[in-house]
Amino acid sequence: MAAILQPPLQTTMSIVPSQMRILICDDQPDVLEALRFLLKREGYKTESAESPRQALQLLETRDYDAAIIDLNYTRDTTSGGEGLDLLARMQAIDSMLPVIVMTAWGNVEIAVEAMRRGARDFVQKPWENERLSTILRTQLELVQAFRRGQRLEIENQLLRGENIPTMIATSPAMQPVLDLISRVGPSDANVLITGEPGTGKEVVARTLHAISNRATKPMITVNAGGLSEGVFESELFGHVKGAFTDAKMDRVGRFELADTGTLFLDEIANVPLNLQAKLLRVLEVGEMERVGSSRTKRVDTRIISATNANLHEEVATGRFRQDLLFRLNTIEIPLPSLRERREDIPPLATHFLGIHARRYRKNVGGFDRNALQALLDHPWQGNVREMNHVVERAVLMSLDVLIKPSDLALRTATVSNPKLEEMSLEDVEEFLIRKALARFGGNVSHAAAALGLSRSALYRRLQRFGMG
Repeated sequence: MAAILQPPLQTTMSIVPSQMRILICDDQPDVLEALRFLLKREGYKTESAESPRQALQLLETRDYDAAIIDLNYTRDTTSGGEGLDLLARMQAIDSMLPVIVMTAWGNVEIAVEAMRRGARDFVQKPWENERLSTILRTQLELVQAFRRGQRLEIENQLLRGENIPTMIATSPAMQPVLDLISRVGPSDANVLITGEPGTGKEVVARTLHAISNRATKPMITVNAGGLSEGVFESELFGHVKGAFTDAKMDRVGRFELADTGTLFLDEIANVPLNLQAKLLRVLEVGEMERVGSSRTKRVDTRIISATNANLHEEVATGRFRQDLLFRLNTIEIPLPSLRERREDIPPLATHFLGIHARRYRKNVGGFDRNALQALLDHPWQGNVREMNHVVERAVLMSLDVLIKPSDLALRTATVSNPKLEEMSLEDVEEFLIRKALARFGGNVSHAAAALGLSRSALYRRLQRFGMG
């Protein structure tokens, strides 16, 4: 019977058999032995199963590069039903797994049904060794080429300059930061970035990824501060269908999405204490399971984390595990506040001005002298992110080529006791949040406690006011 193949891809890629693991499933010991011998001679690693149940158990506990399965497992049965059901269940576990089916009772109807359920090819017993080897190699190369195509798209984005952050840092206070970035960026070391809200921790994380050996691989971001405890584990590790009430389908977690790339855990101090142990295990052994599954998956991920909290204080109070902190901060990069790097205020403001002028198609070319002085005098409790929002508003409000102080709408730092009756409810809320952050040196956890808010609730308000 003619082989049923996908259209060949033009590629110079070549697989390395010693790095490939093949799952074989057949109820006849002599068939299993013959396949093991053939594949071992070709250099492949193999594992075998004598029943569909055993095959599924193996597939749920580890990853395979391809599978060769029989279609009949009960004596005198020729319908192929058991094998077709196994095929469908294997594809439900791993849709990218190339499965080659074989049977001694080959016919067109079974072949068509097998292909409909996801088989990559169909071989009739007794097989020809050379043909089976060619089919297996072709399917392995097709999957590898598909994954290579995904990586090339990311590489093209990098070549086009997409997703590469702009670092504006000329002040003396930022020079140690730039030095650390250049030294640790190319490595795989885990990095902890600390600093007040809005100081540019995500920009530093993206820069570290962009200059690393993983730059062509994905960088996945998780805002730990914005996740409730109920969904945190599912977001990080994924889940399988039926794991809980709303799990209507399988979901890939952020760790799997970041495999071979970088995972950025923003606001790491907000990880619930009972989940920190699971996070620590992944960092220590590189293995994880989706929620509701016993299948262990290996992940190779560089961890970059960030927080505005003092994790050493969090450890002292019992809110953060010390062993997890040791795993996260192989290198710590502390970011100065914008108040400590005032030399960067003019170039940063000009940078944001250019972005928003192009975005809104406004003919705005700069700041007048008084507006620039107002920027330099402002306390910037929300740091660089607050400046971005201020400049965006100024571009929208400006009626001239140059931004004026009135366009900036900055509240003066000298008004320590504004009249509450003259303020809107939103203004009062923003004022109290700024005062709390200033009181606790930018520590969101302490500010939230003083305001009677949860950390996630305060984070939402920080985002709304351009401070988060």
